[in-house]
Amino acid sequence: MRDAVSELMVRFPSPRVVAVIQARLTSTRLPAKIQLDLAGKTALERCVGRVQRIAGVSEVVVATSVDSSDDLVVSAAGRLGVRVVRGALDDVLGRFVSAARETEADAVVRITSDCPLLDPRESARVVARFLAGDVDYVSNTLTRRYPRGLDTEVFSREALERASSEAPAGPEREHVTLRMYSHAELFTCAGVTPEDGVDRSGHRWTLDTLEDYRMLYAIFEALGAREAAASYVEVAEIAGRMTALNASVAQKRV
Repeated sequence: MRDAVSELMVRFPSPRVVAVIQARLTSTRLPAKIQLDLAGKTALERCVGRVQRIAGVSEVVVATSVDSSDDLVVSAAGRLGVRVVRGALDDVLGRFVSAARETEADAVVRITSDCPLLDPRESARVVARFLAGDVDYVSNTLTRRYPRGLDTEVFSREALERASSEAPAGPEREHVTLRMYSHAELFTCAGVTPEDGVDRSGHRWTLDTLEDYRMLYAIFEALGAREAAASYVEVAEIAGRMTALNASVAQKRV
């Protein structure tokens, strides 16, 4: 596959690819988790910094709710210098539509704020795959081979608008892309898997519980100054010695 920046020019002459990070403070299992310190930086700061390094992304936006509890998200994003879009607490899909319209995006990269160990290079492969082919949606989770916490989805603004116009209230509005990848008859989807073919899906690097927090803190502490340059394969070598910290955590089902 050609490098990600070259791929961006295949589909759009001047691609406007916007990464939207969904964030809120009222998470049920670990409230205010995005404000937690991860060896010197908050979880949100870690996530934003990594998303800003994804090749081809034109802008990074934080999408949060209009609920007063998320005023702190707005303040945190402001300190990081990123735009904020707010919408209904129970309509995350609607927030993404607002973000895409406000930023005039051609394509949207969906990231959740509980992924502070996202690998920008692997996310760039998902962006490249989307812009290289005639598809509505691409992700690295359709066939899970990556660690949980590297989740990256890319879709066209047209597909986002169509999903929003058709999705009823409930799960399809809460989970943003559920309608896209669960309706193959309506949306053309493609998946990205690791180049080395190794299945590391047993690793859990997402921030959802106190056990996850302890695990992530230990990883960032171990990485130290190497954090920005380390690939997810290198992180997996370190994390492999710490899996007992969150091995008992069950992933929430959609």
